[in-house]
Amino acid sequence: MIRPLAEWYDLRDIGNAVGALLEQIEDWGAPEWVPYVVSGVIGVLAILLWTVISVLAFIWIERRVVGLMQNRIGPNRVGPSGLLQPVADALKLLFKEPVTTHNADRVLFWLAPVVIFIPTIVVFAVIPFGERMVLADLNVGVLFLIAIGSINTIAVFMAGWSSNNKYALIGAMRTIAMLISYELIQVLVLLAAVLFAGSMRLGDIVAWQQDYGVWLLFLQPLGLLGYVIAGAVEMNRSPTDIAEAESEIVAGYHTEYGGIKFGFFYQAEYLAGFAIAAVIVTLYMGGWTLWGVEEWVPGWLIFLAKLYGVFFIYIWSRGTLPRLRIDQLMAFAWKFLLPLALVNVLVVGGEMLLWQEADLSSGEALPLFGVINALLAVALIGGWAWFLGQLRPERVAHRAILTQEVGAIYYGEAAADL
Repeated sequence: MIRPLAEWYDLRDIGNAVGALLEQIEDWGAPEWVPYVVSGVIGVLAILLWTVISVLAFIWIERRVVGLMQNRIGPNRVGPSGLLQPVADALKLLFKEPVTTHNADRVLFWLAPVVIFIPTIVVFAVIPFGERMVLADLNVGVLFLIAIGSINTIAVFMAGWSSNNKYALIGAMRTIAMLISYELIQVLVLLAAVLFAGSMRLGDIVAWQQDYGVWLLFLQPLGLLGYVIAGAVEMNRSPTDIAEAESEIVAGYHTEYGGIKFGFFYQAEYLAGFAIAAVIVTLYMGGWTLWGVEEWVPGWLIFLAKLYGVFFIYIWSRGTLPRLRIDQLMAFAWKFLLPLALVNVLVVGGEMLLWQEADLSSGEALPLFGVINALLAVALIGGWAWFLGQLRPERVAHRAILTQEVGAIYYGEAAADL
């Protein structure tokens, strides 16, 4: 492992440089609270700088990748290969006039974008980017994630209700229904991960995976699937971005927002994607560890590589999957995912009890639990889909019929001869 007193230039852990700076401040005779405040300010600025750079980069990457998937070019005008297009879009939003609708609740109307943006930044405070690279190492980190994530529901309602627009209000109520439904799924799958690790501290969950040499995604495939789907709903990302119906040419709860206020909503949705990916990497993919590779490669680089890889899955789904209707998405949550998540929690509880009572070693218990949970995930998904009637022939998707397979079209004399 990286030595706690390693040289400040040891980039495997940026905390070394920060620690050296704090020690220097203490040597200067500063009060005890000064190093604490300085370390917090450095952490906040580092997170803000990383989020801004990552969002600008991935806006361009996503538009280019989705363009390739859909046989388009993507941004290519502003700057070389369109690299400056995100900057141009940001400047456009900054300089647009901030219009407030007539009879809107001005206080709530202006406050909603801020309220929905702040939680997406605060989430990263408890995420361990490296061995000592965490801003707030809370012993209830998982509970903190759940609590902060639930604030979005209030912000969405503030935006829809204060706009004095019926379409915005309808879109807000749809989004709130979606968020509440899938937050239940998130809580249940996070509970299963906490049962395995025996702690709600995110650093302890990463350490548990490192100590036993196994990622939770191999022990909790059903939980990971549930969290990935619930995360797509949480960040309002296709194919689950259905705050508005197809017949309503509006933008859901932020219909009346433009300029920098809309920019806050857009930035919040993008940051929510990074936050969901960071939680998935931390809880299910070993965080900043990689079976000893972190001894040679900086752990924070490993963490970011995993995070960007997970986020790319959401980009991929946006460019390939069709959108769902609100009734389909709600039925999928309550009729399909919720029962499976409840069964998953019961199974994990039984496995942990068996591990303790049977006095099994980790080498015996973990491979057994991995095989059981993988087979159980396949059986539950297939069995429950069959029980709900989703595997009936009339409901199973079939290959589309091509035009040339329908039959030829004849004109003129050829048609008269038929």
